[in-house]
This record gives sequence, C-alpha cells and structure tokens, in this order.
Amino acid sequence: MKKMLVANWKLNPENVDLAVALAKLEDKKQVIICPPTPYLSAVGNVIKRAKLGAQDAFWEKEGPYTGNTSPTHIKSVGAKYVILGHSERRNILQEGDDAINQKVEASLKSGLQVILCIGEDLDSHQRGEKQTKLFITDQIIRGFKNIKWKDLRNIAIAYEPVWAISTSGSGLKDAPEESIKIIQFIKDFLRERYMLKKPVVLYGGSINSKNAENYLINDLIDGVLIGGASLDAKEFNKIIKICLER
Repeated sequence: MKKMLVANWKLNPENVDLAVALAKLEDKKQVIICPPTPYLSAVGNVIKRAKLGAQDAFWEKEGPYTGNTSPTHIKSVGAKYVILGHSERRNILQEGDDAINQKVEASLKSGLQVILCIGEDLDSHQRGEKQTKLFITDQIIRGFKNIKWKDLRNIAIAYEPVWAISTSGSGLKDAPEESIKIIQFIKDFLRERYMLKKPVVLYGGSINSKNAENYLINDLIDGVLIGGASLDAKEFNKIIKICLER
C-alpha cells in the first residue's frame, strides 16, 4: 500500500496567492493538501496530482449555523478528504467526542474520506501504557458510534501523541518504537472490534524531514499527517522523497 502524506496547513498561509504558490510546489501523487477553507477552491483548481482535503466540517448540510462549513460544501468544491478531531480542535476549541462523531457521520454520508485524529494527552501518557490504550480506544469507540460497517472503511486514523507535538509545550519527544507499538495496538483493536481487514493508521506527531524516515520505514504506518513542515515546500518535498524511497 502506498503511503499517504497529508499536508495540514492549519491557519496558513497569509493569503490565497501564497496558498496557490505553495500548492503548486506540493502537487505530488500520494499527497493530500488541506488548506484553510477559504482557499479550497483556489488550491483545488491548480493541483493536478495531489488530492484536496479540508481541515474540518460541520455536521449539518445547511441551516442557521453561522461560521460553519458543511461536508456538502466541501465536497462541492472538489475535496475528497476531511480531517476531523484534530488535537488542536479538541484542546483549543474544546470539541468533544460526541460532536466529532456527528461530524464523522455527516462527512461519510456526504461521500468524503475521513481522517480521524486520536491521541493521548500528557496526563494519560505519564500514567502509563495501559491508560494510554484506554484513552485511545475510548476515542475510537466514541468516534465510530452509529457508523455503519461499510462506511468505517472510509476512515483513516491519524494517531497524534498530543504530548509529543511541538506546540504542546511539554518539551517531550516521541520515540518511533513507542508510536509503532501503539499503532500496532490500534490496528489490532480495529481488526478485532470492527472487523476491518486493512485498517489505515497514519502518524501525526511533529513530522519533519529529519525524523520522517524513522516512521515511514515501518510497514505498519500507512502515512503521516504533517503540520508545520508542510508550510515549507523544500522541507515537505524532502519528506515526499523519503516516502517514495520506501
């Protein structure tokens, strides 16, 4: 299976012209570019090889929901993917598992491929492996609630050890062997509980060109979710090259 490289631009870049320029430089196969919502159409119009994705979606198609963007809006501008439950939305915007689950259900019904982010916080990490696994499985169970089995195959899990992300402020770094062990656990859980034959699990803990190979070299990891490094085209293309060499 080819590795997925998801470029999460977050609240960047500053304007649409910069977004279009960056998209052209990162327009490669196996790449999913997720720009801010206002740039979706412009980026979608210039990419030829990469796929287009959104960073979030609301759970209703339409209605009195000021400031939100529905999955059907996202689909209508050519996006194929949507990131849901990202750690920043969970922590900064206080999104809970119930809201995320509604978004997952609505996005799947609209025909989008979902990248569902999960991952333990610092407290759970410090309390040990058992608590980490409990935390993660609870997020999966809540995120998958009411989702039909045939639709579960359209969800990729992005494992983000929240404490290891550079913006978390913990100062801690993840060891590849730790995350590989957790990703193996996640895949086993998805196979056993949900009978998914080929679960897709990405890694999303502050990937850059210096550490990407440590994760991409392992066949258990189906790709990476890349934040800050995806804003530097040279850095991102180094990661693409590493991926293609696997």
